[in-house]
Amino acid sequence: MKIGIVCYPTYGGSGVVATELGKALAKEGHEIHFITYSQPTRLDFFSENLYYHEVSVKSYPLFDYPPYELALASKMVDVVEHEKIDILHVHYAIPHASAAYMAKQILKTKGIVIPVITTLHGTDITLVGKDATYEPVVTFSINQSDGVTAVSEDLRKDTLEHFDITREIAVIPNFIDLERFKKQKKDHFKKAICPLDEKLIVHTSNFRKVKRVQDVIDVFNRVRKVIPSKLLMVGDGPERHTMEELCRSMCNIDDVRFLGKLEAVEEVLSVSDLFLMTSEKESFGLAALEAMACQVPVISTNAGGLPELNLHGTSGFVCEVGDTKTMAEHAIHILDDANLGKFKEGALNRAKDFDVTNILPLYERFYVQTMENTKNSVSTLL
Repeated sequence: MKIGIVCYPTYGGSGVVATELGKALAKEGHEIHFITYSQPTRLDFFSENLYYHEVSVKSYPLFDYPPYELALASKMVDVVEHEKIDILHVHYAIPHASAAYMAKQILKTKGIVIPVITTLHGTDITLVGKDATYEPVVTFSINQSDGVTAVSEDLRKDTLEHFDITREIAVIPNFIDLERFKKQKKDHFKKAICPLDEKLIVHTSNFRKVKRVQDVIDVFNRVRKVIPSKLLMVGDGPERHTMEELCRSMCNIDDVRFLGKLEAVEEVLSVSDLFLMTSEKESFGLAALEAMACQVPVISTNAGGLPELNLHGTSGFVCEVGDTKTMAEHAIHILDDANLGKFKEGALNRAKDFDVTNILPLYERFYVQTMENTKNSVSTLL
């Protein structure tokens, strides 16, 4: 198949999933065309089956804001027409689904019928999509898609509850490449961070308020009073400075390191003993899955799709949002040497359920089914 993938190219979860999906499809022999405004961060190698088409947005004095949606739709038309794309897969509803609808209508005038699949990732529905400014367009664009998927059952239910959706929504969860995300021999790194054999706790996020990073620090402060521990904070965002100040007031600053954005986060995960995800909203929890793949058990909240991923008592524990006392108690239990090995094994076994080799066929079948349904609909109209 020739597949056009539209996504955000940044470090956000939807862009990462879209890029990794495209790379996996390319390995299977499909021809993948990425359409976005800059090269995706994880599209960092050459493959004969991978193509990148940049959306150029020109600035004119007439516009206060460059019309990206129009430029994107035009680029989709160009790529579909000239590269003979079989299907468009857009990730994150805003503005990709609406731009795809516009492109689809333009292509119809050229005698080209292109099926469109929209994948819902989370904040495009739970946050931005619910804004009255965007809701009518989001609802319309989803309903006009030929196929719709969501990354968790919780997100599917949330979408159906808050939007007047007439399309079926298939749940295809996020996935992990266990060839990349696996425990590596980095003992020298662990020794440098934890010279006295302290336990190593890690958190990765974009440091937005919804991630409740202050709860990570609170949990760590409780844990380190019982078990000698260090904390690594991976990522960057608007709350980082505030969290650094909080660490200085609550913890020994030598016990906490802020590492910023890391491309090879699996190297940090390989030496970690516990992952904390304290979010108040989380449609799936891709960062937690990456930790599990590296044999790192997870303490998470029960927000969104996290209970579907993190098996309570097996791969870690699931707690109420904001209940840092219980989180710390569970963390101390996991970090006990008598329990840690069992939870590390449980985390890896759970991650294997989401290996890309298990999830990729679900997408391939969904592509074929959507193309067949679209073809049959056109035949019926004729």
